[in-house]
Amino acid sequence: MTDRTAGGTAASQDDVRALLDSLPETLPRDEILAINSGSKSDIHTERTYQYNGWTFTLPPGVFKPGDTSRIIHDRLLDGTIPLKGRTYAAIGVGLGVEAVIAGTLAAREVYAADIHPDSVATATAHYQRIVGHRPDTLFRPLVSNLFEQFPDSARLDVITFNPPAVSTRTSDDPTVVRNVCVGTDIVLRFFDQLATRNLLAPHGEIHLTVSNTAELTRIIRHGIDAGFHPAIQHRQTWDGDNCQAYLFKLTRHNAA
Repeated sequence: MTDRTAGGTAASQDDVRALLDSLPETLPRDEILAINSGSKSDIHTERTYQYNGWTFTLPPGVFKPGDTSRIIHDRLLDGTIPLKGRTYAAIGVGLGVEAVIAGTLAAREVYAADIHPDSVATATAHYQRIVGHRPDTLFRPLVSNLFEQFPDSARLDVITFNPPAVSTRTSDDPTVVRNVCVGTDIVLRFFDQLATRNLLAPHGEIHLTVSNTAELTRIIRHGIDAGFHPAIQHRQTWDGDNCQAYLFKLTRHNAA
């Protein structure tokens, strides 16, 4: 496995254009299927997941984090994505690793949002068991399709999202589809809802993980058109395939 990090913030239209030009094309369908072969075959069973010394129990149907999720988890835990005293939203919270990290690192508010009610319930149970009551942190579990159920008053300082944006349908199982291959549209709606409802705080940050199993360039260009300014925080590759995963930091244009 190789793990490379890019620093700096795109500072001009030329830089943004260069960023878009640097992104790889979407992998061919057969490569995407090979990368995802056998993935989520156990999703209808009860499983466990270990992270940072914590043990999480996953009931059937709840997503088990993979390598792209851990890109976000590791950067929340090590402070690369700062949380203390900030309002944080984990979109697609799944079993709740992000929420637990945010609670232990003293975020001011933690929105644990997912379209899947069992995932929200699971994340809540893990938060209550591992983090417990913190007087300076408000925990807000929310069953929501992206931001649809967020209050209009919400102003989010930090948002993370590892979307199920794989461009090729990898399974006929609707649970796998929900977790893996909804496609590009879910990320386009993510940006549109944020822009339309003005939910991102003036100096807020979006941290988005997407790989070239998705339509990378289309997704990031749409974010730019919606008013957000991208920079590459991290790029990761794996031995044995051509997958490249990116962690993007996006801010509002006037705050870049």
